[in-house]
Amino acid sequence: MIVTFTANPSLDKTIGLDEPLAPGEVHRAISVSEEAGGKGINVARCISYAGVPVKPVLSFADGAFLPLVEAAGVQAHSHTVDGPYRVRTNTAITEPDGTTTKINEPGPTLSAAQVAAATALLLEEARGADWVVLSGSLPPGAPDDWYATLTPALTRLGCKVAIDTSGAALDTVISALPGAAFDLVKPNSDELAQLTGGDAAAFEASAESGDVSAIVEAGRALHARGIANVLVTLGAAGAVLVNAEGAWYSSTPKVTVLSTVGAGDSAVAGFVLAEAAGYSPDRCLANATAYGSAAAGLPGTSLPHPEVVHPDQVPVTRIA
Repeated sequence: MIVTFTANPSLDKTIGLDEPLAPGEVHRAISVSEEAGGKGINVARCISYAGVPVKPVLSFADGAFLPLVEAAGVQAHSHTVDGPYRVRTNTAITEPDGTTTKINEPGPTLSAAQVAAATALLLEEARGADWVVLSGSLPPGAPDDWYATLTPALTRLGCKVAIDTSGAALDTVISALPGAAFDLVKPNSDELAQLTGGDAAAFEASAESGDVSAIVEAGRALHARGIANVLVTLGAAGAVLVNAEGAWYSSTPKVTVLSTVGAGDSAVAGFVLAEAAGYSPDRCLANATAYGSAAAGLPGTSLPHPEVVHPDQVPVTRIA
């Protein structure tokens, strides 16, 4: 069983354009779709499509949102609230070349009692889980160290913990190391720079030229602080995995990018699925890269089913 936790669920609205987005101009959409979203829900959908038992837990949901989650193919567990606690809307505008512009709302402000109730719910649902994935931003009212305090409580239950977040929530997770050690972090180049004091542009430029040595070094620094697996996603330039057994680089299969929405979440799902199945680190990296690439080749907020994921087509090179 894999559990995902979405601290700040969202209604994901995707607007497709048949021309490049031009600020200040009037555009007419050629497509509009709305789905239940939030990073943990996206991860859960990928895992569910793969036929693996998954339990998505939400910090809260309104009565209109839960049917949308069920329509996405997963059964969510959450406290349902009414009144001002409307699930936020995240809007993605996709251009013909796959360029995606996102506008994310902050979400409602949770009370301390609601944070405590969501914490208790997650810990109860996580009993017996192999992995718990803590994903996405935190809603207003939630403490910056929410993930950092959840992590040791989950590891005491015997769960492996993956964290995919950014900003202050990510900073506090790293600051809590090594006391709150965990099993997977998935930074992109910007987040890796944030965590290690590196240069995101330099990371990307070197990766595009085939040199990932600086990224491996930064990943090793995070691993040494108490993160078992550091998975750095680099978009079209591929991905890097660092753990106790070594470091690996994967290039990205050729794909026509239609939307980057959910690509990072799909990569997390791909890694967790492979690790839970007992795959070697290089195969975990290949699966993560294949899932992320497959998501990028799908329109809107579509997420990959196993039949469009091809880890055998992902070249992986051991760095050290």
